[in-house]
Amino acid sequence: MKTLLSYVVTLLLFFSGVGLMPSAYAQVIDYKEYNGTVVDAITNDPLISVSIKLSNSNLGSITNDEGAFSIKVPDGREIDAVEFSLLGYESLSLPISQLTTGKNRIKLTPRVTQLTQINIATFKSAEALVKAVFAKKAENNMKQSAVMTAFYRETIKKRNRNVSLTEAVVNVYKQPYSSAEKDMVGLHKARKSTDYRRLDTVALKLQGGPFSTLYLDIMKYPEYIFTPTTLDEYHFSFGPPSTVNNKAVYVVNFKQKEFVDVPRYYGSLFIDSETLALSSAIYSLNLTGFEKDANTMFVKKKPRDIDVTPLSASYRVDYREKDGQWYYGYGSVDLSFKVKKRHRLFNSVYTLSSEMAVTDWEANTTGARLKGKDRLKPTVIMTDAVSGFSDPDFWGPYNVIEPEKSIESAINKIQRKLRRDNS
Repeated sequence: MKTLLSYVVTLLLFFSGVGLMPSAYAQVIDYKEYNGTVVDAITNDPLISVSIKLSNSNLGSITNDEGAFSIKVPDGREIDAVEFSLLGYESLSLPISQLTTGKNRIKLTPRVTQLTQINIATFKSAEALVKAVFAKKAENNMKQSAVMTAFYRETIKKRNRNVSLTEAVVNVYKQPYSSAEKDMVGLHKARKSTDYRRLDTVALKLQGGPFSTLYLDIMKYPEYIFTPTTLDEYHFSFGPPSTVNNKAVYVVNFKQKEFVDVPRYYGSLFIDSETLALSSAIYSLNLTGFEKDANTMFVKKKPRDIDVTPLSASYRVDYREKDGQWYYGYGSVDLSFKVKKRHRLFNSVYTLSSEMAVTDWEANTTGARLKGKDRLKPTVIMTDAVSGFSDPDFWGPYNVIEPEKSIESAINKIQRKLRRDNS
């Protein structure tokens, strides 16, 4: 089995550059922007990773870790409603006319789903259900190639302080799920700033940038988690059912079996009860007792006097459905490491987070492909490009994930430094 993590993290001392590909959206687009917060209707707690979709389009976004969102609605499109959906909640569709251009407060109601024993008894076991999901991939998942616009954000924190921030709009040339051909990614627009002094001369970096989240697409890249061989290394069991988009979903929990002597994953799969399509997966790497193995999986290059210990590794992938076809909509990676320089008394804890949300897509009817020079490599590492932080309209009409308060604070610091440098 290929290891997803071997593509994810490395310790590097140098950064190589990437170029920006020409914009496919050079024309000026007028739009209205709506923002607000999505909360639980009962507890008023902010809701994370709520999917936001504009009706009659493929445009969308997602809420951040504080439940905040912004959505840009282009003029001249027949968009009359905004749809909010989250695992375990009633979906909500609101007319655009009911939203203000100021702060909106959206409330979602929890939903309890009952799937009868007859539903579950359809399958001999939870493992049989998981096998059925992959067997129906060609039927359920996107059959045509597509060009997707996605927003990518990557942060590195030393303890609780942001020391690196990367944001980008990328174009993903998504291949059909039945095809063995890999997806291609082109960089459209990006900005990045790293405080190398606070990295103790060691640049902790997510290797692969957007690919680290794209490879979480289990249905496209099952080799990174489940293969016909490794399926036998997991124990699968049914959990309480839930809902996505007001549809009932099976919940299958999984963990590695006791005899497996290498680190595997544990978590939950959320499977649409009607189509048996995977709608979401939330999982982590089992590090307990496998610290040395995990260290080998993660760290591909580092200075000799640096010791690195992985502390946690968590992942999430969400799929969206349109016209009976399911496709990758969102992926996130959260990793933490303890880094210690030999002969130093104290160590540092780094947290690396990356997420990518598909904000628009269209069928690739012409079979367009990225030229070699415009393709990002899975090993790409973006160079600093801080100038974009000084432009409040940097993203223009593109939908992006709202920054959290800590990220906003980091952006404000970058902007203040740029003003000082230009004065």
